[in-house]
Amino acid sequence: MDDWTFNKAYTREYTHIYHDYPARMIPQVARKLLTLYGENAENIFDPYCGTGTSLVEAMLKGLNGIGTDINPLARLIASAKTDVNINHKRVMYEIEKFNETAFKLDPNIPKIKNLDFWFMESVYNKLGRIRSYIDSIENKDTKLFFMIAFSETVRESSNTRKNEFKLFRYNKEKLKNWNPDPFIIMNLKLQRNLKGLIQFEEQISNLKKIPSVKIYDYNSVNEMPNNGIKEDFANIVITSPPYGDSHTTVAYGQYSRLSSEWLSLIENENIDKKLLGGSKLEKTINFPSPLLNNAIRIISEKNMKRALEVCSFYNDLQLSIKNVGKIIKSNGYACYVVANRTVNSVILPTSDAIKDFFEYYGFSHVETYIRDIPNKRMPMKNSPTNVAGETVNTMLSEHIIVMQKK
Repeated sequence: MDDWTFNKAYTREYTHIYHDYPARMIPQVARKLLTLYGENAENIFDPYCGTGTSLVEAMLKGLNGIGTDINPLARLIASAKTDVNINHKRVMYEIEKFNETAFKLDPNIPKIKNLDFWFMESVYNKLGRIRSYIDSIENKDTKLFFMIAFSETVRESSNTRKNEFKLFRYNKEKLKNWNPDPFIIMNLKLQRNLKGLIQFEEQISNLKKIPSVKIYDYNSVNEMPNNGIKEDFANIVITSPPYGDSHTTVAYGQYSRLSSEWLSLIENENIDKKLLGGSKLEKTINFPSPLLNNAIRIISEKNMKRALEVCSFYNDLQLSIKNVGKIIKSNGYACYVVANRTVNSVILPTSDAIKDFFEYYGFSHVETYIRDIPNKRMPMKNSPTNVAGETVNTMLSEHIIVMQKK
């Protein structure tokens, strides 16, 4: 049987090492899909690009690409990971200069909601000095490299529990001995990322033509195709959309908030409300997917509020697939990596729904692969009833659905 688990594979090669992020697709999955279905491809599109895993892998094979994501922090990370103009020698010089001068600067502390709640005073003063240094970097590509390391430094030096996606503060006992040094963390991130950058540079330099990638903030539900992303652009789509609404799965906005505030990426913006299912329907609807309709019917009999949340998510997902389908060339492929989550003890057939939605818009089903997800940073249990203490295993495997445009 074809193995998609990649249980012992190293997932942080090249610029994949730059930044942690919830629910990342591992590069080996994108790499294998490109080998199987992208041999003659020129362009890739990822409508939920996150931090750019599929885009980096496509670049390493010489493909041009476009990625979209609503989360500005994700776009920043993806932009850095795919930036062929970041020069490692210039970065090395800047790191030396940073270590010599940053601690002497006056701190530049942006407006952070509940600053003293989320950061020790000694920590936010050091973060402010690092931010002052980053602001002084003239080369925009080098500055981008530093911003990514700073983003992780912010999160790791905050009072936030590091094993959570949502914002939860350490308890008082933990905080008594909590004294992180942002300068040490920043240096570790810079040196680690520098190794990945050098690897990436070497691979890209061996290509006949340097590929280019563009990252946009378009919402695939209602903002494309457009002048930036035209119809029939991509030979292949490789993506991993959210597995459910962010309120009950992964709260990308909460995960990103502190870094985004320090980097001045957002102002009073609730990212999670703009993601799939963020706007709630007032009544349930039927989809061109019998298994999905049956699952929603069962949930509605138990909890109509949850059924409406589920419907809202799949309504947005279907609209997104309709638009993504227009961007794929004839005979091109759509590869979606998803997991089937559980709501109110009902398994939602997302993999079947995606297949049904694409078929509804004129695609044919090529293959569905199933893989265990030993390495994916996702919650392995959720509450099926939202009752404290009641949990079930969920999302222990992924489905990789491959569709072809007729």
